[in-house]
Amino acid sequence: LLLSNALKWGFARPRPDLVPHGQAVYTQSFPSSHAMLSAVVYLTLGALLARTQPRRRAKLYFIAVAAFVAVLVGASRVYLGVHWPTDVLAGWVVGAGWALLCWLATLWLQRRGRVEAEDAPEEG
Repeated sequence: LLLSNALKWGFARPRPDLVPHGQAVYTQSFPSSHAMLSAVVYLTLGALLARTQPRRRAKLYFIAVAAFVAVLVGASRVYLGVHWPTDVLAGWVVGAGWALLCWLATLWLQRRGRVEAEDAPEEG
């Protein structure tokens, strides 16, 4: 949230005024906090759930559902007219990058024995 607000303050891009907004919006447009935080939360949860599954198909399912939900959240921001598509894209990129950093930190901790290693995949 702090990163999102710092980026909004740094870029200071106004929101689109193509359609009337349902309520007053006082924050800047770039990047979309909803898109960023949905990518962080859902992709991180998807990765954590995928770690618990021994089968590759189940892992892919959790990651795909998480990505789909994050895409829906971002698309809704453009549909509602409160963000430009590039705002949402930037939010997804930063959010996915944050989730990737969390995943890499987990791998780093696994190698040092600080967290449990992922289960070995089953055959089939």
